[in-house]
Amino acid sequence: MRAEAWIFGILVIFFVVVTPIYWFLSYDPTGTTALILTGLLVLMISGYLALVARRIDPRPEDRSEGEVLEGAGDLGFFPPQSKWPLFCGLTFILVALGPVFGWWLMLVGFAIGAVTLTGWIYEFYRGDHAH
Repeated sequence: MRAEAWIFGILVIFFVVVTPIYWFLSYDPTGTTALILTGLLVLMISGYLALVARRIDPRPEDRSEGEVLEGAGDLGFFPPQSKWPLFCGLTFILVALGPVFGWWLMLVGFAIGAVTLTGWIYEFYRGDHAH
């Protein structure tokens, strides 16, 4: 986590330098506010990563004598292909077009959306990939 904290720390320095330059060149309050808030967000992320790096044991990539083999093993669960994101996206199109063509279409989208979202959430509880 130490390397990630340094990367975000460098981004904080970048935003601290760029924001006043942007303000003096453009006098744009909206863009300046966006840069200030982005800098604060990056500062928050950098601080969080620095705190986590102090609390956990160093990972192999954080140590200079770390070996590649120390990081081997399971990285997590990566789901196989799924049809449910497509159907959820199509349902979102119905909901978004509801105010355009009629509120009834939005209600139909919400009803179909409940089914597709439930299918996406529970897809690993039945069928070929159940566990």
